[in-house]
Amino acid sequence: VCVVFMQNTLAVITQCFTTGPGMRFIGASNYDHGTKPKIGVLLTNLGTPEAPTAKALRPYLKQFLWDPRVVEVPRLLWWMILHAFILTTRPKKSAEAYAEVWTERGSPLLYHLEDQVAGVHDTLTARLGEHVIVKGAMRYGQPSIESQVQALLEEGVQQLVVLPLYPQFGGPTTASTFDALSSELQRQRWVPDLRFVSSYHDHPAYIKAIAQSVQQHWDTHGRADKLILSYHGMPKRYLLEGDPYHCQCLKTSRLVAAELALSENDYMSTFQSRFGRDEWLKPYTDETLQSLPDQGVKSLQIICPGFSADCLETIEEIGMENRDYFLEAGGERYEYIACLNATTDHIEVISTLVTEQLEGWTAPKYDAAAAKREAGKLGVN
Repeated sequence: VCVVFMQNTLAVITQCFTTGPGMRFIGASNYDHGTKPKIGVLLTNLGTPEAPTAKALRPYLKQFLWDPRVVEVPRLLWWMILHAFILTTRPKKSAEAYAEVWTERGSPLLYHLEDQVAGVHDTLTARLGEHVIVKGAMRYGQPSIESQVQALLEEGVQQLVVLPLYPQFGGPTTASTFDALSSELQRQRWVPDLRFVSSYHDHPAYIKAIAQSVQQHWDTHGRADKLILSYHGMPKRYLLEGDPYHCQCLKTSRLVAAELALSENDYMSTFQSRFGRDEWLKPYTDETLQSLPDQGVKSLQIICPGFSADCLETIEEIGMENRDYFLEAGGERYEYIACLNATTDHIEVISTLVTEQLEGWTAPKYDAAAAKREAGKLGVN
């Protein structure tokens, strides 16, 4: 009872300081009522540190791991574990891994997002006109969702489509993105019309693009004994409590396999990147790759359909670390098939997803002169 009372009291105190007459909402002081409304598109991904150093990794990991969507542990206990153990040791180790994948353009995840934004902007502008603005944001790190939402609103966006680039819905990814988005919109004086894409795991354009990337790899390198579709892991408890991620991953694999005319023995789905001691979704990618050579699988090709762009988890973990596991266990041939990144096919997939959400928004009815007249009656611009 005491704990519940304290929690309720804290919630009330927090609300008093964050809402009510004393709170200043964010608005445009020089807003022009004659401005033509624009459509905004925000593409988001998970995030990246600003540099492959322990100093840069610490604030990034702190923001990422403190998100209750990512780690569902009682806050006080997790705060102590995070600050006493994880943030004192993990940044250095993570920095070493990031250094393996860092490029002249910086983080792969960031520059792929920049290229995706540029490609989608060009495509939508050609199709719909200059009133569509496309930006990219990271859930953790920069550019932040908060800063990009603010930038879109300042440019006159009154209708906003948000597409988290996670094909399969997951609480720690898609839902966390919605949390950040809604938190920022709560601070705004004016809230735009909003459409939020929660998943596209079975969208025909996405399935076809994944299958085509595999087929293109086969056309160049030939087929292997088995195709592995590896997805980011998640605690099994989340599945048991209703998160649809696991089911959507398996459906993606099934549809891709059908597109490629694969039998059940030709492919399998696995889950990578587990963290902590709890049981995660199985089968685990690393353990699977270590066991396959003894089962007669000497060559394999692996793709990560849950990632829209190559990043640490695909380049270093799948392309390097898990490759070593397979070869050391007796495998002879290992090939990683890259993510869709900013390929022409992927830009078309993303543009299609956005265009479908823009139905009814592509030709806003607006009379600038009438809007100015109405505003003028109140003595404003």
